[in-house]
Amino acid sequence: MTASAGEARDVAAAFAASHPFYGVVATASGGRIEGAAAFGKADIEAGSDATPATPYCIGSISKWLTSLTALRLSDAGKLDIDAPLSALLPGYRKDTGDQVRLTHLLSNTSGIPDGFGPRMKADATLWTQSFTTQEAVAAFCSGDLAFAPGSKFEYLFTNWVLVKAIIEAATGEDFIAAMRRVTLAPLGLNATAPIFAYDGPNAVAPAYASIDPPARKMKPYRPYTLASGGYVSTVGDLVAAAHGVYGGGFLSPAALTRLSAVLAPEEHYALGGRVRDVTIGGKRVRFAWETGRVDGYRSVLAHDIEAGRSIVVLNNTDLSQKDMDLLALDIAGGAFAD
Repeated sequence: MTASAGEARDVAAAFAASHPFYGVVATASGGRIEGAAAFGKADIEAGSDATPATPYCIGSISKWLTSLTALRLSDAGKLDIDAPLSALLPGYRKDTGDQVRLTHLLSNTSGIPDGFGPRMKADATLWTQSFTTQEAVAAFCSGDLAFAPGSKFEYLFTNWVLVKAIIEAATGEDFIAAMRRVTLAPLGLNATAPIFAYDGPNAVAPAYASIDPPARKMKPYRPYTLASGGYVSTVGDLVAAAHGVYGGGFLSPAALTRLSAVLAPEEHYALGGRVRDVTIGGKRVRFAWETGRVDGYRSVLAHDIEAGRSIVVLNNTDLSQKDMDLLALDIAGGAFAD
């Protein structure tokens, strides 16, 4: 069973005392936060303390939110997640587009090669350049298949540039507007927004490679990367998202089943995130285990699907993702079952 609020705070405090952890830890049940504790500074140079209301970049938890948007559009009859890329994205090359389905993109099993990473290594200024979604698709996401779709897992943000393009084509809207209308607003996620467009009452915590001396670890964020990892959020919003999705009603039962179906077993990866079994008191408990890692930001949203209990950990001091997972597991009182 997940630790009580007091026990979770004690576990987090012990962790913060032995690691360079600045950030926020929260536990919740039924969408209600039972306890939240903040540690260290949100902004070291400004001297501002971290609080439970501090927004942090959530990295790849953005992929999970993007997948929710695709599934909601599917429920509304606006998008077929089993359709081939060539049918969903007019103008995309037909030979590979006929083989790759949206579910392959959402599970990082598409075989679409990384057209960005090698070019960026050769020219670091590439990240500073602006591309429209269509330009990014043409430049980075249109190569010959590296493997048969569905046969292998490869964690590439270029999959998500294509997902962004598909959602924009299906809705006729800019991705930011579609994400807000379809997913964020219905879930009440008012503190969740693109990092470069955030205008909430609390400043977004900057990310650091080191605390003493403070050294920031951040790069520019571009609109074409949003579906993969460009959103910020708070512990309150992430708790609300988990409860809204798994508490019933946000997705159809069929869509919720698709969201939790693991398609890449070696990575425990479903659509837009991981689903993992945790052994707690000798019992296997299924968790939606969403994580994010970008620049110096780290995040975990762990949600016990059956019991409706959530653990959220947000950090801006470049911890290892393994340490973040272990902290969440300690709070849950368990260990990964496999």
